[in-house]
Amino acid sequence: MIYGIGTDVCSIARMRAAVQRHGVRFAQRVLGPAEQQEYARRLALVEQRGINYLATRFAAKEAFAKAIGLGLHAPMRWRDCEIVKLPSGQPTVVLHGALSDWCAARALRFLVSVSDEADTALATVVAEVVAAG
Repeated sequence: MIYGIGTDVCSIARMRAAVQRHGVRFAQRVLGPAEQQEYARRLALVEQRGINYLATRFAAKEAFAKAIGLGLHAPMRWRDCEIVKLPSGQPTVVLHGALSDWCAARALRFLVSVSDEADTALATVVAEVVAAG
């Protein structure tokens, strides 16, 4: 059963401006530990790849917050929701702390899709209730 659906569109130029204005602190505020490693790796290769990565993760976390119906209010915290890739390349949600507990209590699992093109990042998250048994 679907619990909620969230979609978000993010301006890549806005992410670039935030990084220019706040430096590494911005990414550290938004990204969890695994995401920060991947962001740094991509940024070192080609700066634009890092910025695009940050924008897709920002959009995915906004979409996630909408899908669970909390917005950006406790227990939803930026760093406690990570969007990482499985070995197949499929993006997946990894939760930490109180947010993980909150979602587990509701038996939620998530499907996530992220994309970027030109100056736009897009993400959609579907939250579904896992059937018991």
